[in-house]
Amino acid sequence: MFRLLIRNARVARPDGSTFDGDVLCEDGHIARLAPGIDTQADESIDARGKLLLPGVIDPQVHFREPGKEYKEGLESGSRAAVRGGVTSFLEMPNTDPSTTTQAALDDKLERAAQKSVANYGFFIGATADNLDVLNSAAPACGIKIFMGASTGSLLVDRPEDLERIFANGTRLIAVHAEDEARIRARKAQFAGRTDYAVHSEIRDSECALKATELALALSKKYRRRLHILHLSTKEEAELLRRDKPAWVTAEVIPNHLFLNTGDYATLGARVQMNPPIRAKEDNAVLWAALKDGVIDFIATDHAPHTLEEKSQPYPKSPAGMPGVETSLPLLLTEMAAGRCTLADIQKWMCWGPAVSYGIPNKGKILEGWDADLTLVDMDTVKTVRDEDMFTKVRWSPFAGRALTGWPVYTIVNGRVVFDNGRVRDGVFGRPLRFH
Repeated sequence: MFRLLIRNARVARPDGSTFDGDVLCEDGHIARLAPGIDTQADESIDARGKLLLPGVIDPQVHFREPGKEYKEGLESGSRAAVRGGVTSFLEMPNTDPSTTTQAALDDKLERAAQKSVANYGFFIGATADNLDVLNSAAPACGIKIFMGASTGSLLVDRPEDLERIFANGTRLIAVHAEDEARIRARKAQFAGRTDYAVHSEIRDSECALKATELALALSKKYRRRLHILHLSTKEEAELLRRDKPAWVTAEVIPNHLFLNTGDYATLGARVQMNPPIRAKEDNAVLWAALKDGVIDFIATDHAPHTLEEKSQPYPKSPAGMPGVETSLPLLLTEMAAGRCTLADIQKWMCWGPAVSYGIPNKGKILEGWDADLTLVDMDTVKTVRDEDMFTKVRWSPFAGRALTGWPVYTIVNGRVVFDNGRVRDGVFGRPLRFH
């Protein structure tokens, strides 16, 4: 039995209150919460002055393996995750080959078992003709549908194909909601423009709204569990405020909370992504929707490309940016400024994703729950620097921002994985369970 004792921490309760005390972890679970625990342990951490949080669950990452390991892999991506306090992740199917078969899913699970230092789960990707796999592949956290902006065979934009998927099965469907026909028409309309800012004009708010409206209509027709990935526009937020069934959830990513079209002037292709960054007024509406529960939780859509790739002229420059290791410090910095609460952050980044995806025993610091934890320093402010990033591409769209709440320790299944700036050898995550 391996015991880890965390002493003198400021421990976050799920309701946002805290208590000063100790946390004893035994064999991967939280065994006891109390002040002054007196017991022998295999390892002890003096957490005095630090805030202990549940480990973050990032429910949308692209770790590029297999096929594009030169810019990220399950090892490098998971190391970046734990550096950012992320103890579990859900990874997307647009790899090479795409995760559209049981064999491809099994391959990812085997790779992750050998490489990932965080806990892991994977989506099964929808195509126009793999319905049988979508409902049988296991373990999978859900079905990913690219209604637009797809790679390989993963585009599913014909209404009859979408209807067939929604009509058959009960597994959660997560959608990248952009209307492919409108994207194509606007690409032709704006042909010849090579400035990066045109990306947000081509893939305008109407592209997102049309696709979200269609997904919502199909979900209501079949009462099918729907999750809207990286919701980005005020129009979508207002739609869900008016009409959001109990079985529908939505997420927002830091890129759409903290970045907007004004950033193209200084950051160029670094802030090019799908769906694109929006206007400053969208930032404000998305924050409000997150605060009052119209948007349920936060993901990152960590989607790294090399700076060499990003430096190409538009439209050759690829869409996507890294984010898995900065999401928690970004939100804790907002908490320190009074914009959100400790209860909010735990709902948005810890237990909220766990509830939505049916991941048991994760996301709260409670006796008997899994010992996935992160100990953060709220008293030190550090500036984001490209050269400090753990992601293989070694850059961040938030470089230059001064943030607090950086993890000092990250604990996965009761073992220290991230320790004061380094990832320990020999500690690996486990496959997530879904119910």
